[in-house]
Amino acid sequence: MPTRERLLVSLACAVAFAVSGSAAAQVYPTRPITMVVPFPAGGPTDVIARIAADRMRGSLGQSIIVENVTGASGSIGVGRVARATPDGYTLSLGTWSTHVVNGAALALTYDVLNDFEPVGLIVHSPMLMTARKTIPARDLQELVAWLRANPDKATQGTAGIAGASHLAGILFQKLTGTRFQFVPYRGVGPAIQDTIAGRVDLMFDYVPNSLPHVRAGSVKVHAILAKSRLGTAPDIPTVDEAGVPGLYVSSWQSIWVPKGTPKPVTSRLNAAVVEALNDPGVRQRLTDLAQAIPQREEQTPEALRTLQKAEVDKWWPIIKAAGIKAE
Repeated sequence: MPTRERLLVSLACAVAFAVSGSAAAQVYPTRPITMVVPFPAGGPTDVIARIAADRMRGSLGQSIIVENVTGASGSIGVGRVARATPDGYTLSLGTWSTHVVNGAALALTYDVLNDFEPVGLIVHSPMLMTARKTIPARDLQELVAWLRANPDKATQGTAGIAGASHLAGILFQKLTGTRFQFVPYRGVGPAIQDTIAGRVDLMFDYVPNSLPHVRAGSVKVHAILAKSRLGTAPDIPTVDEAGVPGLYVSSWQSIWVPKGTPKPVTSRLNAAVVEALNDPGVRQRLTDLAQAIPQREEQTPEALRTLQKAEVDKWWPIIKAAGIKAE
């Protein structure tokens, strides 16, 4: 075939592809969408997913079915999405643990960085640092001094190996030059109860779990592990203000699709996420759950990818140096 004819055929194919892709984006979605939540129904991640899905279905004009696929620290559900057809009809509700930590702590059948396309960030879930109420330190700086004066004597309760509470404690030790023992529990509840009872000294946990006990006076609170104070607890200082700058540990909830999903489809989904986060009712429900809503510039797919890569660069060396393997 002459060169000129080949060029014309190539141009025609490119135009046809662009038109068909545009048409597909205009009609998407034409059937219900499945959002896979890799944790049990009724938990914090599940509740956030359902709030987002409920509002997004209005924007998309189709039902979003939330399916809980649990097991292996969330990797079973995430793995199902990695293998799904990249057409926008199977979404992953991803978190800091599933899309960052698991990549270093588990032997996965998928690549957390390369097997997914980012859609949008929904919320940040910051943590609090608390201590038994009888601990002698009155604030975070005094606590650091007390820990340095008593190496390996204090204990920190965790909700299991490679969990957020465990990793927060490792980062705290790294930043402060302190040493203490980790006491793993089968879940957050028992660890909190032993902190309240004074059987362990320290605890790092998400705000919704810890804040009621702080307000009840059952534990001391030293800081929120974030760059800014939380709207539902504005009296609690940040770690920067309290004297341990850089101790930022926050899970985040986000939406991902399989690698290869057409960009017009991810853009359509992102627009639905942005609309949801701009809805006053949604914002209030998330705020009531002690979640931090990202700024508009943080809600783009590009911003989510940047966040994930920054977290990988921060946490993978820490996890690997400590020889941590998730349970």
